[in-house]
Amino acid sequence: MASFGDLRALPGEAQRKLQELLHRDWEAQARGKVDETTRAVTGGLSVEELRAIFRGDPPTEKPNPRYKLFTKSFLFHIRPRYYQRGSTWFTHTFRLGWLSAFTFFIEVITGVILMIFYAPTPGRAYGDMLNILSNVPFGRFMRDLHRLGAEMMVIAVALHMLRVYLTGAYKHPRQFTWLTGVVLLLSTLLLSFSGYLLPWDQLAYWAVTIGTSMADKAPVGGREANLLLRGAPDIGAGGLLRFYLLHVLFVPLLAILFISIHYYKVSREHSISLPAVIDEGEMDEDKRKFAKERVDLIPDLMTHELFLTVLVTAVMILSVVTWFHAPLEHHADPFVTPLDTEAPWYFLWIQGMLKLGDPTIMGVILPTLIFALLFAVPYIDRNPSRLGKNRKVAIAMGILSVMALVILSYMGTPHWGIVTPPAPRILQDIAPQEGLGPLRELGYEGVQVGTFETDSWTLPPSPAEFDRLFAQFQARVREAGEQTPGVANMKGDWNVEQWQPTMRRVLMTIRWNKVENGQIVTGADGNPVVDQYSKAVYLHKDASRGE
Repeated sequence: MASFGDLRALPGEAQRKLQELLHRDWEAQARGKVDETTRAVTGGLSVEELRAIFRGDPPTEKPNPRYKLFTKSFLFHIRPRYYQRGSTWFTHTFRLGWLSAFTFFIEVITGVILMIFYAPTPGRAYGDMLNILSNVPFGRFMRDLHRLGAEMMVIAVALHMLRVYLTGAYKHPRQFTWLTGVVLLLSTLLLSFSGYLLPWDQLAYWAVTIGTSMADKAPVGGREANLLLRGAPDIGAGGLLRFYLLHVLFVPLLAILFISIHYYKVSREHSISLPAVIDEGEMDEDKRKFAKERVDLIPDLMTHELFLTVLVTAVMILSVVTWFHAPLEHHADPFVTPLDTEAPWYFLWIQGMLKLGDPTIMGVILPTLIFALLFAVPYIDRNPSRLGKNRKVAIAMGILSVMALVILSYMGTPHWGIVTPPAPRILQDIAPQEGLGPLRELGYEGVQVGTFETDSWTLPPSPAEFDRLFAQFQARVREAGEQTPGVANMKGDWNVEQWQPTMRRVLMTIRWNKVENGQIVTGADGNPVVDQYSKAVYLHKDASRGE
């Protein structure tokens, strides 16, 4: 039998075919096959062209193969092939529009994952949240990322609108684009607010209760609107289901519709506006020409967007791993109203206005007028110029509006305009009904067993965190006793007990005597009447959040 190397022993045809196989350039054929597959997948870009794109090199072929993507790929067809250089400067847009869209994408991805493990019923919602946090792989990570994305989306959309306003980018021919932006701002707020109730904890329940109660103050159809949102006079199964459907179906569809319209207007009709100084200002002609040069989407902007995607994703992941955690308080209880109940932070300005006057005017009519004014901005401002020096009144009004929102938001917090008796206020600040607070942050190991009284305790030379916290309590009790009218001899104590082998109870008590007409009130037995306010906090050894 002939060996493999003895080609002469093979028939003539077999010898020829084997010779072809031995002398064929397999490497070149493999490269060609990979290149052919790459062109098919990318819509005409070769491997060498992809390498040139990521290196930032010019096209390797003529005509420019990168333009084929915009005719063969839907993803690129909806985007312009190039932009003017000035419109892509980071300091002009800060990529806030891109960040708004990116955070919406993050919300969709993480939201769909969370939906798998959640049922919108009062009997299961809170338990499902605990299951997501405790048993679902990466469940806590996904929930934290979803919450962080929601907060970032509200901030990004609001800042994007502010940037457009301050640069005058809402003027002709972009009036309708501004209108779609206002709708997207409202959609973003509604998305965040509708998702607020879904954890079904105390924070969510009472924040949404406050928010929906404003609908009841509407002069026309208020009661009906409130019932439509809640499904009943009080929030229950019907309200939770309605908010769930709003959050996962109706509002996202509305947002996707207007994102599509908004994006089409920006990318296919009028593009991103140039800085006003380029269009209208006095600028060196060479600089103006440079600012109006064409910048291709591929590779210049595409690589920049990829970099931003990686950067923002990394920052978000690092944030949820290290410090940002979505809160989950006690189970929703319609019979217990937590102290310091407040609306979500992006609606605090409305809560602040409610403290200033009639709820119908401050909570319904004025906010409606504010958003109506936002819609009308392009039609009220008839000044054709976008230069800042020609828009001093408009810019001043915008800055004043932002300042007013900040002030009203502070007024909407429990720290303004609400007088809480000193004893509940002190203990609420140390160990709030919802949330951690300084005492729970100390945890089981951080508290010392024993009895500590404000009128006899002194700060040790080398104080621990527990000592510093009790010193703050002591100072506040003494200050309240001196400054609160109708109160005398106010003092407090902490009784820390080993309640169970792995649990310690901290019983905090504040006592005082009543004073009327300058005299301490006495009882029937002639002894001074003593009032007190107490609060017990249980700290478990193995708990991650104190209780």
